[in-house]
Amino acid sequence: MPFTAWSKIVKDPVTIKDPLNREAAPRYRGFHDNDVDECIGCGTCEAICENEAIDLVPVDGIETKDGDSGLRPKIDYGRCCWCALCVDICTTNSLRLTNEYTWVDTDPDNFRFVPGVDEKDWYEKEDGWRKPVPNYHFYGQERVEMEELPAEARGDSFIEFVKGYSKDQAQQEADRCVECGICIGTCPAHMGIPEYIKTIRNDDMEEGLKILYDTNPLPEICGRICTHKCEDVCSVGINGDPLSIRWLKRYIADQVPSEQYHEILDTQKIFKGDTKIAILGSGPAGLSTAYYLSLLGHNVTIFEKLEKAGGMMRYGIPEYRLPYDQIDKDVDYILSLGVEIKYNTDVDAKMFKKLESDFDAVFISTGLHAGRSTRIPGSDHKHVFQSIDLLRQITAGEEIMVPEKVVIIGGGNVAMDITRSMARLQKIKYGKVQTLATSLESEEEMPADREEVVEAREEGAIIDPGWGPKEIEIVDGKIKGLHVVKVLSVFDEDHRFNPKFDEDNKKFFDADMVVESIGQAPDLSYISDELKEKLELGPRGRYLLNEYNQTSVEWLFAGGDIVVGPDVIHGIADGHKAAVGIDNFLHNKKK
Repeated sequence: MPFTAWSKIVKDPVTIKDPLNREAAPRYRGFHDNDVDECIGCGTCEAICENEAIDLVPVDGIETKDGDSGLRPKIDYGRCCWCALCVDICTTNSLRLTNEYTWVDTDPDNFRFVPGVDEKDWYEKEDGWRKPVPNYHFYGQERVEMEELPAEARGDSFIEFVKGYSKDQAQQEADRCVECGICIGTCPAHMGIPEYIKTIRNDDMEEGLKILYDTNPLPEICGRICTHKCEDVCSVGINGDPLSIRWLKRYIADQVPSEQYHEILDTQKIFKGDTKIAILGSGPAGLSTAYYLSLLGHNVTIFEKLEKAGGMMRYGIPEYRLPYDQIDKDVDYILSLGVEIKYNTDVDAKMFKKLESDFDAVFISTGLHAGRSTRIPGSDHKHVFQSIDLLRQITAGEEIMVPEKVVIIGGGNVAMDITRSMARLQKIKYGKVQTLATSLESEEEMPADREEVVEAREEGAIIDPGWGPKEIEIVDGKIKGLHVVKVLSVFDEDHRFNPKFDEDNKKFFDADMVVESIGQAPDLSYISDELKEKLELGPRGRYLLNEYNQTSVEWLFAGGDIVVGPDVIHGIADGHKAAVGIDNFLHNKKK
């Protein structure tokens, strides 16, 4: 209105003499900058941009590795509206907007650039828009904890103590996922993690089960004991708690009754051809191979040395971590596809030779069932045991020696399994725990999962790492304890195993029994010397395999612990690769 204009007649006009050099407000949303060293290329910025102004592109000098896609965001200022959602969603807080807003250029292609890589004048500016922290996130920072029995209620029992998520808890935890997919590359089986987590949010467990079985035929097992390397690289975990991916996988598997599997997974009718494959060992690799080969129409026979299927999953992992009925649920479905298991069958060299003639291909996955000894003085005493043997007896329900004082040598997950098992047996027998575990590695270097160490201590066991075993003292034929010396370092500068000790810093651990848990070895005695000569060896003396786990002998494939070491998800991935390789081999053989 005219009166509004007249009201300003007595005010001095404001003239900006040089608008191109006008300083913007401190939190103005100007041009992008990115700390490419902090960025992991998760792609959340690309996904949230409704204008499609961001593309993830490879950058020279940045390599793909676990937890880093090797890609970095490229911005198109022909599309960008400077809404800053890309900055607000950034899980690493590496992306920001400076308060620089003037950019003059005659080449429109220059307005598409990679922040933090392409040189720009405004990178040195501190002002601009950053994600306000803390308490400014589009996703929850704290994980929904899985309920479990307290230590005082679980220490004298082998029942499963981790209860599992309720529906509300699972959906609340699933809501934290930003669907970046950075976890997929780290998972050995490359499971569709964001996709199956999305089915929890949508409360569609049937679809979730389908996604699980695409790449993992042991979801009940893996949902409980997976080493969950995916969680180590979870982008949400960079500035908060990583997503509980393992427990969410378990939630899906727990919700669907096994009698519905065939209908949901559409495996009611599988046509079988005339090809026959023999599998040695019914651990994760053997079962995984059998599952995929069966879906491909092959006839599969598994030869298992022990009474039941599962390998080290059944005979090496205590029931409080992995209940037998959950193993059976996964195994029974695989058997329902027509897979046959011959139990109590110990394959020797003669029988293995017969398998070569009776079957079209053979897959060996016999695991690591032999323990390694420290070979220190006294280690040959009858009350010095291998953890792998004791765990097998415990899981089989056999009675074992349970003395008042036990010392475990080892710092891995198997060592924690036998530590916690012996602690339970002591609690049941004596009402108290006197189990101690020691290892060469320091607390920070111990290979065991951190939760295993914490829970072992909660259950009364003593964990005293950083000591090297020197001698088991024996008096009048009985074990009195273990002499140890302080470890200065475990590995040398080239990260080779070369422990150094302080011989003057000593300790003595009282014990009536010592358990060695320093590693496991395979038993490949069934492979004849003639066949061994044909098998090419790779690094560390292991058999050389191609990308499909095929050995240099074309009909022989291998996988699981004897190839990649003890890890269920690696075994499952090996089984998938081997099944594809065997199927290709048999098709080519027919041509």
